[in-house]
Amino acid sequence: MEHRCNCGSVHDTEIGISYNLFEKIDKDRMECLNEHEEGSGAKVFKTWEERLDRSEFVQSDVDDELLFNIPFTGDVKLKGLIVVADESYSPKTVKLYKNRPHMLFDHLDNSPEQEFELIADAYGVHEYPVRTVKFSSVQHLSLYFSGMGNTEQIKIYYIGLKGEWTPAHKHGVTICTYEARPLISNHPTDFNEVGRIIK
Repeated sequence: MEHRCNCGSVHDTEIGISYNLFEKIDKDRMECLNEHEEGSGAKVFKTWEERLDRSEFVQSDVDDELLFNIPFTGDVKLKGLIVVADESYSPKTVKLYKNRPHMLFDHLDNSPEQEFELIADAYGVHEYPVRTVKFSSVQHLSLYFSGMGNTEQIKIYYIGLKGEWTPAHKHGVTICTYEARPLISNHPTDFNEVGRIIK
């Protein structure tokens, strides 16, 4: 099935099967800064089928900015982004930052890896193509949404993330013993006192 959105293009409405990275978010460690209701930011990462559900959303608190810090449970190659927002309180842009945990609004002067100007997408079918060359091996993703300046708040119903997930590599603990001064008794050799090889 296809749908024409506000960007003027026709989109396939069956693309949602690949938007399953919400399952790979470590929601216990996820942060959403400037959310009006604590914990509401995590609710917009949901299944494709629930993307049009307006009962769960995140709304900014004191101005038209939201900053998501999203840790993954493994390594992600990010390929696509979909945003469904309230048409009256829609963000204007989103900036994507790779592997910068615990970002704050003070850190936004740093250049993002990618930025999109958002369009109104009531059906959640407009896909923003992420540059996979810049977003391979992502353990942490930050999304900074900002409004048009003519609203006091922004409101988002759904954020969809598409990509590939692989388990994180876990390195075992290596125990090493270092000697300040080696003892000859701890290191048996095949040499006699004058350094000749014993046959």
